Amino acid sequence: MTKNNYITFLFLLVFCLAADRVSGQDKPKGEKHKVSMHDSLDHAFDLSDYMIYSKGFVLVPVPITEPALGGIGGALVPIFLKQRAPMIDTVNGKVRVRRVNPDITGGIGMYTANNSWLIGGFRGGTFAKPNITYRAFAAYGNINMSFYHTFPVIGEQEFKFNFKVVPIYLQALKQFGNNNRWSAGLQYLFLHAKIASRGENLPDFVTSKEINSTISQAGGVFQYDSRDNIFTPNKGVRVESDFFWSNSVLGSDYNSWQIDYSAIGYTPLAKKFIGGLRIEGQQSLGSPPFYTLPSINMRGIPSGRYQGKATLLTEAEFRWDLYKRWSAVFFGGGGVAYDDWGEMLAKDIAYSYGTGFRYLIARKFGLRMGADVARGPEKWAYYIVFGSNWLR
Repeated sequence: MTKNNYITFLFLLVFCLAADRVSGQDKPKGEKHKVSMHDSLDHAFDLSDYMIYSKGFVLVPVPITEPALGGIGGALVPIFLKQRAPMIDTVNGKVRVRRVNPDITGGIGMYTANNSWLIGGFRGGTFAKPNITYRAFAAYGNINMSFYHTFPVIGEQEFKFNFKVVPIYLQALKQFGNNNRWSAGLQYLFLHAKIASRGENLPDFVTSKEINSTISQAGGVFQYDSRDNIFTPNKGVRVESDFFWSNSVLGSDYNSWQIDYSAIGYTPLAKKFIGGLRIEGQQSLGSPPFYTLPSINMRGIPSGRYQGKATLLTEAEFRWDLYKRWSAVFFGGGGVAYDDWGEMLAKDIAYSYGTGFRYLIARKFGLRMGADVARGPEKWAYYIVFGSNWLR
């Protein structure tokens, strides 16, 4: 479901994890490499070799700590990889060899403390000659989530829903330029959802159409990415904008638009001190279902907690590399959810702040893992972090 961006995050994380395997795995046939869980430089615990020399299969356990899904749970993600030969091309009379990412096929099984579960599969690959990458994801899920609605007299109330969903997501991106920093492409989302109340009756703001409906929407993606690392960057920026158009022409029950835009940047502020800034917004137009309306997406705030026709947020994060592979993280930010631009400044800011730690778990990939604790407007929450909370 669109509001559960966590599923999309899992897919993208797994795709990036496999696709950026280093070229050192291309060893002569018959030569074996002893896989070690310790780094060859500092002998610390490290998973780089396991990721590189996995012989085409990686099983990734992923803790789930999203408050909206019960705060604790897990997923198993088996990944099968097929290596691709490099692409040899001639540009202006010069031979250029371009590495082609592996083809990826995998699955996911997820279960959380509030009895949400999901099973699905994904595929990622490359059309080598035109330099186009593609991704596909399909699943069936039984998701329990709360949404909030504000009434004129009694104020805000929480409503608990059960969603039986069938999401299908397709994306194709073409990379441009000598350094492949620019990319653009198309995307498509199909989502069939059946809604039931986990309380007594469905609230009045849920329309009869939303009880059992289909979203079918197509759109585009535009991105510039100069980060030095896709997992835990030290410098660089990534600017992205994408949109979806939902219409009966596409077989959708809804006529709407959704526009997303984001910018994140990292820079060293001192030798062992990295600063980051994130700005992100969403705008919904037309008449989308209530559960796909934009919501504030920050640590310490459950998914779907603050919704509106539009959202705007900013967040800062600082990483202090304290000792060898260990780092401390500090972060904070705020966002607003509103229905029109005229009321944006009048809305209360939903803030969050927190701290955490990171461990450099795969040095050859620059991949750090750790945990965060965050305080939002209402309560504390904790998160297990792979790479970065801003990885999208």
